[in-house]
Amino acid sequence: MPSLRWLKRHHAPTEAQQIKLIVGLGNPGARYARSRHNVGFLIADRLAHAHALAFARRRFNAHLAEGSVAGARVMIAKPQTYMNLSGEAVSKLFAFYKIAPHDLLVVYDDLDLPLGKMRLRPKGSAGGHHGMESILARISTSDFPRLRVGIGRPSPDADIDHVLGSFDDDERAVMDETFARAVAAIEVWVAEGITAAMNRFN
Repeated sequence: MPSLRWLKRHHAPTEAQQIKLIVGLGNPGARYARSRHNVGFLIADRLAHAHALAFARRRFNAHLAEGSVAGARVMIAKPQTYMNLSGEAVSKLFAFYKIAPHDLLVVYDDLDLPLGKMRLRPKGSAGGHHGMESILARISTSDFPRLRVGIGRPSPDADIDHVLGSFDDDERAVMDETFARAVAAIEVWVAEGITAAMNRFN
């Protein structure tokens, strides 16, 4: 019979221990670390740092930071599957930890929003974002909150170079303030829910 320690280590939490899962989307590796497409990773890092949490675990091909935000138990995840396969990691975390859809928040970049503009929504489509397309395909629901962060679209034929490129000096100043607002928005979502966060930050 498995020991109590084994059960605690290998089984999902009970309903009383329900976790809010915050997923930042991006691509792993130094080559992409500061790219516009890694806005989700950058915000996840900023949120973890603000609450003295470390990405000390790796599970289901994601780097994980666990702890408390706004008095709630949270897990911050950075999938390591590359963007277009984000759903592989997210779906496994979603299922194993028995995450309710309203307790999942996905943070990612958006070409169709102006630089630094944020949009919180309680549900919706992928909007052409391949990371979100992967998640929607794997967890079979679109009824979960998401935080989109604008990176702008300089021209219709420059999407790939733009998203994989780094912010320039002027853009970094804008995004630094945006990342701070994103962290504040996530904290409100954790503490008060998506409607309060939308009312305050959209």
